[in-house]
Amino acid sequence: MKTPVQQRTFLTAEWKNLLMLNYAVEPELLRPFVPAGTELDSHEGLTYASLIGFQFNNTRLLGRAVPFHQSFEEVNLRFYVRRGTRRGVVFIRELVPKVAVTVIARLAYGENYSCVPMSHRLEDKAGTFSAEYSWGSEAARCTIAAATTRKPYLPDQGSLSEFITEHYWGYATRSGRTVEYQVDHPQWQVREADTAQFAGDGAKYYGADFAKLIENPPDSAFLAEGSAVTVFKGAAINESAPNAETI
Repeated sequence: MKTPVQQRTFLTAEWKNLLMLNYAVEPELLRPFVPAGTELDSHEGLTYASLIGFQFNNTRLLGRAVPFHQSFEEVNLRFYVRRGTRRGVVFIRELVPKVAVTVIARLAYGENYSCVPMSHRLEDKAGTFSAEYSWGSEAARCTIAAATTRKPYLPDQGSLSEFITEHYWGYATRSGRTVEYQVDHPQWQVREADTAQFAGDGAKYYGADFAKLIENPPDSAFLAEGSAVTVFKGAAINESAPNAETI
């Protein structure tokens, strides 16, 4: 867990049963999405994008529960950046089944949220744990799924699983400015997936280039139990001063 720098809580929730499909990607595909004041992060010389599904539970906004918006699924496509010593994520697209969540995220952070029908399925049977997240409907329906027989472990420092899971900042562009916000949670245990795949019309949600990426087998895949999380209020950054106070 990282000590929060800013204490103004925007949202608390539990992120549970995270399914992470990770793809090595050419940096040129991601550069148009890199917010000003940040730079692409990499692991052992490779840049990654991740397609992630998880449960968003016990959600409270500014300390209050929002009726009918406390438990839902989210699927996001993200990649990894740095601002000085701060390691963060940038979202290409985030999907949820709740209209209010979509509106609030767009207004508060400038995040690229969309509202679509979603469902999930979890199964723990005969030593195999499997997870599946689906979104869209009919011909546009997409699914990510994985299964594992492996035991959970805390990722080693410097490992790919640590790189994917241990980013505690988010960055987005809103009204021409880069917004930075902090996300706090304990380190997650992960289980490497034995099998993992994406199926569906990826181009509808992510465009042709990202569809070509995620339609290939992932370079790695993890399942994480997750934990309680706190998302702090964001602010525009001083792009010329890494790790400077937000303005």
